Amino acid sequence: MAVDKELLQLDLYALLGVGEKASEKEVKKAYRQKALTCHPDKNPDNPRAEELFHQLSQALAVLTDAAARAAYDKVRKAKKQAAERTQKLDEKRKKVKLDLEAREREAQAHVSEEEEIRITRTLEQEVIRLREEGSRQLEEQQKLIQDQIRLEREQRVQGKHGNGVEGKGTPKLKLRWKCKKDDETKGGYTKEVLLQILQKYGEVLNLVLSSKKTGSAVVEFATVKAAEMAVKNEVGLITNPLKISWLEGQPQNNPSMKFPDSTRQPRASQDSVLSERDYESLVMMRMRQAAERQQLIEQLQREDEEESHT
Repeated sequence: MAVDKELLQLDLYALLGVGEKASEKEVKKAYRQKALTCHPDKNPDNPRAEELFHQLSQALAVLTDAAARAAYDKVRKAKKQAAERTQKLDEKRKKVKLDLEAREREAQAHVSEEEEIRITRTLEQEVIRLREEGSRQLEEQQKLIQDQIRLEREQRVQGKHGNGVEGKGTPKLKLRWKCKKDDETKGGYTKEVLLQILQKYGEVLNLVLSSKKTGSAVVEFATVKAAEMAVKNEVGLITNPLKISWLEGQPQNNPSMKFPDSTRQPRASQDSVLSERDYESLVMMRMRQAAERQQLIEQLQREDEEESHT
């Protein structure tokens, strides 16, 4: 099986946007973020997207396999050292031509080139092994991406046929929370935190934090159903609750939808029936939300600790 020679010329860390000491978890996270934006299914008219997606997939496969990553790191280090030697040699040649020292440096560079060829072959062998065996990490991450893309498509279809506001644009909500101007933590709500909180209701098309007013943002959902669920159910972080209100696309109540006279009940009776019917599900939903928020806080704390150690 032929090895993709271009892979050996790429800086896989720079391609994924991570440091050379990035953990496997950080590599996977960076892959998902970049691969989702350039997935061929999302960019059918962009041939460059398929090429970039292929490169990202190879980078994930190599950097999540211990042996392949070690081989790649050796090649990367050797290339960097060779570039530094060449630069020093060129500077020396400007001052002294064809002297003994220059010949010795050239001989040393030749030996280094042979070493680079040797370790490059090792990397080629590791890449061939990964392709023959199949990268479990790559398969898992690509399946997650395919599932997310399929979910987004289903939500778009639901938004077109089942939200009752087709033609009125996508729904937008306004988010507010307490945040002082000099608060570097932004009241606990970064863009990443808000996305993790809101995406459980459905696809988020856009999220913009206000640059003029602290503690304020606008979110655009793909479907009205997702926006409705967020307005009704989301309270945000326990330590700093969110205030969510409609900005655009709020569905209008249909006045023709009324109970027939024979089935109408007094308001108090209706409330009683609804509360008895929905109380258990409401309690469970609130408990799940609280657990999700706690998990999010713990995850962010762990990531902060990992970053501080590195």
